[in-house]
Amino acid sequence: MPTFQSIVSVFQNEVYHYHLPVPNEVVAHFDQYADKRVLFTVNEQLTRPGGIMKSADYYYLLLNKQLVKELRIKTGDKVTVRVEKDTSTYGMPMPEEMQVVMDQDDSARAYFEQLTPGKQRNLIYIVSKIKSPDKRINKALAIMEHLNEVEGKLDFKKLIETIKKYNNIDRRW
Repeated sequence: MPTFQSIVSVFQNEVYHYHLPVPNEVVAHFDQYADKRVLFTVNEQLTRPGGIMKSADYYYLLLNKQLVKELRIKTGDKVTVRVEKDTSTYGMPMPEEMQVVMDQDDSARAYFEQLTPGKQRNLIYIVSKIKSPDKRINKALAIMEHLNEVEGKLDFKKLIETIKKYNNIDRRW
């Protein structure tokens, strides 16, 4: 597993901000794979799934604000990064609640499996970022209903509406 030193850096745009430049020799280690999905560990503290991405000038790993906060790091800090190939099915952990919902809906599962890996990860992230198990189930149900309604042709505007509908369902019995 390659390990390297990097400096917490920022892009000057609104979409992506914090990142860790990745040396070319580390990137070369992953050239044998079709994609560059990895698990990366920062300062031996936290391990996260991610992808080695390319800017105009160099390769990098994205860091979100939450990860920067958890690691107590800031722009300019030197960190140690260990990377290994992510061999998981989707490039990130599948939330248990979403797995259970998919296991009960064969058509939604088939539509999910036909999505691009990036769209699959996006839907997994939508569910996994929720702390409450009940709300994760709700989100997973909304996503599966949406996939069935649109026959796998993901439409994020319609998905948001379906999620809102599920959020407004009165769950009191």
